[in-house]
Amino acid sequence: MPVFLNAAAPDFEASFAALLSAKREDAVDVDDTVAAIIADVRARGDVSVIELTAKFDKLELTPETLAFSSKEIAAEIAKVPNDERAALELAAERIRAYHTRQRPEDARWTDATGAELGWRWGPVAAAGLYVPGGLASYPSSVLMNAIPAQVAGVERLVICAPTPGGVVNPLVLLAAQIAGVDTVYRIGGAQAVAAMAYGTDTIAPVDKITGPGNAFVAAAKRRVFGRVGIDMIAGPSEILVIADADNDPDWIALDLLSQAEHDESAQSILITTDAEFGRAVAAAVEKRLETLERRAIAGPSWRDYGAVIVVQDLAQAAALSDRIAPEHLELCVADPDALLTQIKHAGAVFLSHWTPEAIGDYIGGPNHVLPTARSARFSSGLSVLDFMKRTTLAKMTPEALRAVGPAAERLAISESLEAHGLSVRARLDRLNR
Repeated sequence: MPVFLNAAAPDFEASFAALLSAKREDAVDVDDTVAAIIADVRARGDVSVIELTAKFDKLELTPETLAFSSKEIAAEIAKVPNDERAALELAAERIRAYHTRQRPEDARWTDATGAELGWRWGPVAAAGLYVPGGLASYPSSVLMNAIPAQVAGVERLVICAPTPGGVVNPLVLLAAQIAGVDTVYRIGGAQAVAAMAYGTDTIAPVDKITGPGNAFVAAAKRRVFGRVGIDMIAGPSEILVIADADNDPDWIALDLLSQAEHDESAQSILITTDAEFGRAVAAAVEKRLETLERRAIAGPSWRDYGAVIVVQDLAQAAALSDRIAPEHLELCVADPDALLTQIKHAGAVFLSHWTPEAIGDYIGGPNHVLPTARSARFSSGLSVLDFMKRTTLAKMTPEALRAVGPAAERLAISESLEAHGLSVRARLDRLNR
């Protein structure tokens, strides 16, 4: 059974703190293994990647077959039913339209001294997108990672999508084609991250790596950060639903289970102003778990990490929500926009009971790669900006340098950086001749 908490109870603070501090990440220490894999890929390149793919994915490859051929891609895509193709194309269209609005603008202006200042934006040159394989093979993740990169203007995009036992998800390859990615490597794990970061004879290195993965992938991304950029270190999925009693308990139960079915370590929390409604939702969850396909995953998630919290009012609900800083937040209340004004920290917000979180996973438009484990307090979901970099611009005129140069020289002297100050003074002396 999930935890039932009441904000009015004397021990609530201690119980709520325990809920926030519960460790849900994979406790297995994989860092030493990942470090060895990365070192081996750096030293032996393709040979290492091929051996590790045979070991972990039971798939024999050669340098020539690391990537899918155009004929293989075409053959797999041909297997996709028309209705699934149409759904994927609609999702891509909506995701592209949303992310196109995120493109930042360059700026340049002249300040009061006559100096020209500004910035310009440009894409990273190459990005590698990791897409999980096996049971967690999600074509939606291809779209959510590749389309923002394409909108940003990244010239070279590659995907690493493992195919354990040689099993291919045709939708992943179709999503890659729709998103404009031509090269899809059938490799995964820490070895794929290392290959994208450092390069091999066959796989050219990239500048940024994004996409979700297991504990080994997360550890590898953490280790290669600095050599390349990464999006984030994502933990288990999570959802918080704030709901009043004017909701269908079964709808809310399904929303909670939509994240619980991802992972046994996922977390689903309901905050409500009505205790009876909270009990009704919990009962609806239990009933759905009797028939849910992924009940073996969703059941432990709900049992071990689920929670129902009863609060006095929505203001208190908003305050608790900000302390949780959830990855996904549903506001299933009479006036969700009013409640939204009280929310500061959330990866993505879904307004009204007509907007289930699952819409955001597939077809809404905003990105579904979001900060987890309370990191929405200081970070954002994946966007076009993750594939771009800002270069600042400055141009001094003689008049501008005369106006601000002495202050720069003074600050350089105060920091004991003589050459800094002299580089300014030499120009000022020339102006004063």
